[in-house]
Amino acid sequence: MKVVLSTLNAKYIHTSLALRCLKAYSEKDFDIDIAEYTIKDPAMNIVSDLYSRNPDVVGFSCYIWNIEETITVIGMLRKINPKLKIVLGGPEVSYDTEFWMERIPEVDFIVVGEGEETFHHLLTELSGASKFHMVFGLAYRKQRADRVEILVNPGRPKLDLATLPSPYRFKEDIPTLANRIVYFETSRGCPFSCQFCLSSIEVGVRYFDMDRTKADILYLIDSGAKLIKFVDRTFNIKRDYALEMFQFLIENHRGCVFQFEITADIMRPEVLDYLSEHAPPGVFRFEIGVQSTNDPTNLAVQRRQNWSKLVRTVTKVKESGKIDQHLDLIAGLPLENYETFSGTFNDVFALRPEELQLGFLKMLRGTGLRRDADKWGYIYMDQSPYEMLGNDLMPFGDIVRIKRVEDVLEKYWNGHRMDRTLLYLVDNVFPSAFAFFQTFGDYWETRGWQKIGHQLEDLFSRLWAFLNEYKEHDAASGGGKLDLEVVLGLMKYDFFLNHNYKPRKTWWEFTMDKSVWGSWMRLLVERPEDVSAEFAQHRLSERELQKHAVIETLPFDLAAYLETGEIRKDSATLLAVLYALDGSGGNKPVPKPYMLKISGAAQIAGA
Repeated sequence: MKVVLSTLNAKYIHTSLALRCLKAYSEKDFDIDIAEYTIKDPAMNIVSDLYSRNPDVVGFSCYIWNIEETITVIGMLRKINPKLKIVLGGPEVSYDTEFWMERIPEVDFIVVGEGEETFHHLLTELSGASKFHMVFGLAYRKQRADRVEILVNPGRPKLDLATLPSPYRFKEDIPTLANRIVYFETSRGCPFSCQFCLSSIEVGVRYFDMDRTKADILYLIDSGAKLIKFVDRTFNIKRDYALEMFQFLIENHRGCVFQFEITADIMRPEVLDYLSEHAPPGVFRFEIGVQSTNDPTNLAVQRRQNWSKLVRTVTKVKESGKIDQHLDLIAGLPLENYETFSGTFNDVFALRPEELQLGFLKMLRGTGLRRDADKWGYIYMDQSPYEMLGNDLMPFGDIVRIKRVEDVLEKYWNGHRMDRTLLYLVDNVFPSAFAFFQTFGDYWETRGWQKIGHQLEDLFSRLWAFLNEYKEHDAASGGGKLDLEVVLGLMKYDFFLNHNYKPRKTWWEFTMDKSVWGSWMRLLVERPEDVSAEFAQHRLSERELQKHAVIETLPFDLAAYLETGEIRKDSATLLAVLYALDGSGGNKPVPKPYMLKISGAAQIAGA
């Protein structure tokens, strides 16, 4: 019996841990292949590839991001091969199972919940006596005299994780390990009861054997893995366990990057101290689900969160400069209106996370919040991703406005294309971070820019267009005064630093007179020590400088602003940015900015 396990990942770089867990458990007894695709692949291509494998059984792992595309593939497969056994599993079909059996009549079986043992038992029955009523955790169809009956067997007890074989050691995965994300689990379950999350349904946390976990990680690193993402719902729930794992990864990372979901308000000070002292920069990434800072909202969804301790953790991690942090928000939770959500956004943005993910509530099947939807007046999409369309306190119009915030937040802050400019605007010009992103998002929408693509230059020029129009109204905005000269200087600085190589064009009109430009270049060649000792060490000729440098004058002391946050216009700055001096073909070169403080009146070299 030939078995193919398949799924449609969101992106090519993703890999399915679920398929590998199923194969590892059953491959000793059955002939099993893994076939992964993406939701962007044409259904005909997927079906053609599956058909070429000539399977007797095809199993699909189903999630909210792939269920509709998977249903299309299933319908085509059934028409091509009426005798094919089609099995579904995964979180999307593990709840409301009878609904899925009725909606997709082409499906023969659904594996509910943890699948390793159930799927193996199903394959055993398919190759033997077909006593499907004996398979705990299985939904199936039984032919009666006058109808087909859908039957759902009782659930299966939780697996003993110590008995599960490793899903990380398939030789066929080795060639692509360096180019894809490896998903890794050290535990199953979640200690919390957040009513919007499927993880809250399983009570308790179970751990895999520590020695085996370490051995598997070393195997992956030795085999070329570059990014391992831990899928544990709360990696740091046990202090000693987390500390031991962090120490192990620090000692053995060899350039591999590790991403974790952590609960920040329970992170122990001694763990934070250890990471601050020992974590190599860039090796760890933390994903922290804040969701809301509104206390009534957290109480309504049974979410325990100590905001002050969360702030302590995020702040200490950020101050260490070692670990990037990705903080999540959910718009549309109960008892959260537009105003309180804007407060949540400002609370979290004030922590300056490297990435701020603004998501919208999804009414997932099986969650308490979906069961209580009427209590809060929710309306939501009937099909995946079941995103909320409004509730008693947040109507659809507010959702639409917040989506504009999400759009420009993703392009500008999470893209890190002009951090210094944005922080200046948020701190000095607009009433709040949310007010900036909302006002800019509204402007973006009115221009129709959400419908077209964007180059780096476009993002700068569009922000500049917005600010010039906003300047007309800044007196009534409730914020500070908008100084366009300062903003333009910061935008130029950010633009230069966003290039690995010398930019061929600028998004603004370069107005420096050619003779003035030549005077500055000669000054940099003849008196490089006036800039800094480091700049002088480059010993650049005028020809080399013209090849590798861009220069610009800014009407304020840029170095003082970067150090203190204070704008000083009593002096100006000659900004020189050097590109690709080493000429190496390995890692991408990093632009090097240098600044020469000049008097406000001296705009010509030597004056």
